[in-house]
Amino acid sequence: MIRNIYNKVVVGALSLLFPLSAALFTACSEDDAETANVGLGIKVFFPTKVVTNQPMTINGSGFNEVTEVEFPGGTKVTNFEIVGNDMIKVNAPSGIPAEGGKIIVRTANGEAESPLPLTVGNTNVTGFSKQPGETVAGGEQITVYGTDLEFINSVELLDADSLTQFIDHKDFYRKGTSNLIFNVPLKNIYKGTFTGYLHTYDGQKIAMPELAYEPAADEGHMEIVETVIWQNDGSHGNISWKGDYRFAPESNSTGEEIYTVPQDLWDQMKSGKFYLTAAINADWYNLRITTGWWSTTWTGADIGKGDERLILNEDGTFTLELDLTGDPILDVLDAQHLLFTGEGYTPLKLYFQEEKWIDGPGMQEVKVSVWKNDGSHGNISWKGDYRFAPESNSTGEEIYTVPQDQWDKMKSGKFYLHAAINADWYNLRITTGWWSTTWTGADIGKGDERLILNEDGTFDLELDFAGDPILDVLDAQHLLFTGEGYTPLEIYFVEMQAGGGGSKDIDIAAFTLYEDRSANMTWPFYPSWSDNSGKVRIMRGMDPAIESLGLTTSSKFIVYKEAGTAGQIQWNNPNWVTFSGVECSDWDGSLEEIEVPITEEMLKCINGETADGWSDTAIILQGDGLTVKKIVIVP
Repeated sequence: MIRNIYNKVVVGALSLLFPLSAALFTACSEDDAETANVGLGIKVFFPTKVVTNQPMTINGSGFNEVTEVEFPGGTKVTNFEIVGNDMIKVNAPSGIPAEGGKIIVRTANGEAESPLPLTVGNTNVTGFSKQPGETVAGGEQITVYGTDLEFINSVELLDADSLTQFIDHKDFYRKGTSNLIFNVPLKNIYKGTFTGYLHTYDGQKIAMPELAYEPAADEGHMEIVETVIWQNDGSHGNISWKGDYRFAPESNSTGEEIYTVPQDLWDQMKSGKFYLTAAINADWYNLRITTGWWSTTWTGADIGKGDERLILNEDGTFTLELDLTGDPILDVLDAQHLLFTGEGYTPLKLYFQEEKWIDGPGMQEVKVSVWKNDGSHGNISWKGDYRFAPESNSTGEEIYTVPQDQWDKMKSGKFYLHAAINADWYNLRITTGWWSTTWTGADIGKGDERLILNEDGTFDLELDFAGDPILDVLDAQHLLFTGEGYTPLEIYFVEMQAGGGGSKDIDIAAFTLYEDRSANMTWPFYPSWSDNSGKVRIMRGMDPAIESLGLTTSSKFIVYKEAGTAGQIQWNNPNWVTFSGVECSDWDGSLEEIEVPITEEMLKCINGETADGWSDTAIILQGDGLTVKKIVIVP
């Protein structure tokens, strides 16, 4: 089991030896030279509205020598990450004045100011979709209403054991400025009444209504499913009071429409709610939902910027719910068609949102980390460095104080050590901080069958203290990993948790590794050509977890990207040759989703079938320009 978990994120050491093609090296060198010749400057930054501790990305040029970022109000920041010559990642500091202002980057020889000002947000929650005392089942959605909700970064609830758990903002169903939706965990939720909390980047803790929570029933759950009616393929741009975005039913197609809607979907659009998501292209935007004859406007009026019906999303888009029932436009729609026009926006997608029953919650293995080595702690060499203590008895001598709930869990069942091998001979002693009692009464040396060896020069060890004398003294004397020839990297649990009944897409981050093995893939992902942090290997071949998905050429990847970012991702084999027929680009920045069908060549890599002289099986991602919010597999 442990080998399976880490095969998801490891790649054979020989994979680092595969060279890029000569053409790719040449292209990278030219790109780097061009970037180096551009002077210091800020092009854009995101987000444009922030609160204290908000993660930000600044894009521009000449950033390699930047030593300081100054925010409005004169606050200077030197703790930031230079991702490349054209990108800086930084957290917004405290002290930015309410009126905001320009950002300045400085080098030893100059400075550059942002063309647009940074503004300051203030999260204000005005209501919830659930009222005090209501019952909420696992899998249900809760909607939060208010202003500047994009700064909420987690939801705090209780798990099934009455312990605190957090839902990260990356897992929210939708996160906008005035509307935020998250899913209540299916099974891992406390059965009872309690108050949850919303947390923001700047430290606010906002109480939710006191609700009665209960896990989802084993037989299934309700889930909101999106059905796309039409999606912009990137060839249709800004609306600008034109008649381009005209939609007709199959029963009355005249050839003037941008898309002929299947009759069953057209009838559904006429009989209930459907949705428009669009990219905001200007400071002012205005929508007119009318007919192809411009004769009848839905609701009788245009919908302008600031209208409360427009749900602003944090990626520079808005969503509008439409319901044509009872409106005069319905009487002429079949004959005159449906037209979206106005100014300052680009329609991206028309779709339904429907609540559907999903059979069975499903179960999946999930790794829950207790502690990770941040890189500052090295080879063990019979030292007392790797000492862990519980919250109930922290003395300050430990490398890490373990939260009490996790410490109690470590004492009551299985947990795991993941470590790097640093020498030809290695030996483990799992003892106490007083070196008084050794787990199992003996050291564990190289060749011990309990050590599961991984292909990347690491091992995993399953630990279970039940019935061992170490358990009697652990609270008082702490837990110590010592010995020789290895470096502890992580302590973790493996849990079975409820999934979505098999209908959910699978996040590929679970199966990826940066090319230099520095870290696993995280979101957002910024693909690049030459920087290891923007280049990942995905899906080590013959991983049982991958095989169990049963992928075929009917399966696909979906790349969710930030609207407004333009560029490409190349999908390469282990010889750095791009898979034929695999296109993944958005050159005008209009798309939010890009589908990548899985080809026969890609399946060979995924399933561990060598071909064309490949001696390793992996899919390699690299590229430029895009801000990728997530990549999923659709089995």
